[in-house]
Amino acid sequence: MDFDTPLFDTALAEAWIRSIAAAVEKEQDRLTELDSAIGDGDHGSNLRRGFDAALAALDGLQPAGPGAVLTRTGTTLISKVGGASGPLYGKAFRALGAALPEPAGPVALAEAMAAGLDAVRILGKAEPGDKTIVDAWTPAVAALRTAAATGATLPEAAAAAADAAEQGARDTVPLRARKGRASYLGERSTGHQDPGATSTALLFRTLADVTGNR
Repeated sequence: MDFDTPLFDTALAEAWIRSIAAAVEKEQDRLTELDSAIGDGDHGSNLRRGFDAALAALDGLQPAGPGAVLTRTGTTLISKVGGASGPLYGKAFRALGAALPEPAGPVALAEAMAAGLDAVRILGKAEPGDKTIVDAWTPAVAALRTAAATGATLPEAAAAAADAAEQGARDTVPLRARKGRASYLGERSTGHQDPGATSTALLFRTLADVTGNR
């Protein structure tokens, strides 16, 4: 790897969390609107509360590496966010943190993202096609792995993952929900984009943005 190629280091991890918090604040109403159609209508507000708390938790923190930033974020989300999104995203970020003790290139980041996906799937007992976070996270990991395997830089790999996550979120529109609150609606859950998949796409897009700005 070229030594000038950016790595996912502590500074980038912190920048990512701050970028997520800003994006969630901007998109809160849209996430709430999506969740109001097939859920409890609190996805946007819950995530904003969680990532605001994560920012506060990072203030004054002197993390040993990017993993510590993500682990603290995950722990905060679990303790501060209600509904399903807190435990799911919290577990995902804790798994990411455990897999990223040191600055990482595209290959290591892809495997860490896969660990985050595994945490979500285990906790939520969800698979692709269930109309959940997994439907955006799964193609994002696949794209990240493919890009990394072909020698892409971190910004290139992150951009590919973001594109795949956004497409995965859009692809939830015709699906019938099989997990979570939306599953209670049966066929009425079709025709709506899943809010969790949408916020997952937001996470991957902000990752692409911050890596691209390095």
